[in-house]
Amino acid sequence: MSKLALNAPNIISLSRIPVLFVIVGLLYIPIRGSATGALILFVIGAATDWLDGYIARRYNSVSNFGKMIDALTDKIYVIGLFVGLLALGLLPKWSLFLILLIIGREFVVTGLRLVAASKGMVLAAERTGKVKTFSQMVTIGAYLFGNVMLVDFPASVHYWMRPVGWSIGCGFFLIATYLTVRSGVSYVVKYWDVFTSEEN
Repeated sequence: MSKLALNAPNIISLSRIPVLFVIVGLLYIPIRGSATGALILFVIGAATDWLDGYIARRYNSVSNFGKMIDALTDKIYVIGLFVGLLALGLLPKWSLFLILLIIGREFVVTGLRLVAASKGMVLAAERTGKVKTFSQMVTIGAYLFGNVMLVDFPASVHYWMRPVGWSIGCGFFLIATYLTVRSGVSYVVKYWDVFTSEEN
């Protein structure tokens, strides 16, 4: 049982990657209900970001590997969904610039973590990083909700909720991008000595 508990957080973290592909696959399927299924799966995938940490703390199985996997799968999950939504035309074309900023930030921070790891250090996610991840999740969720109104309930009385979902998504997208860039700059400034320090 203890062995399962130790492995469970990492398994839950890694589960976000196959969930990502299933979500994008559902968005490609032109049948009623697929958009709703994608939204439900997205919420489940986003919830695992809390669940893996809770289980790790509950069973005292927090590890450096787990911290790195959690941060890495978050990035894959969010960026993969952003790219998927853009490719499907669910995001406006101008969002490409914001997505590139987010991808650039994540590469820089991941590179910093890899450099730190090569020196025996593990840079865990900080509070600002968690806030930006939350805002990114809200952005994706809002756009997926708008898509549900468009695809699965095209003639319903909730027609007005479609642009509301997209408007919320657009607003949070701008906020998420700002927080992403800001947290990235803060992260690099805080750990700049990791880049510049000489190994003993």
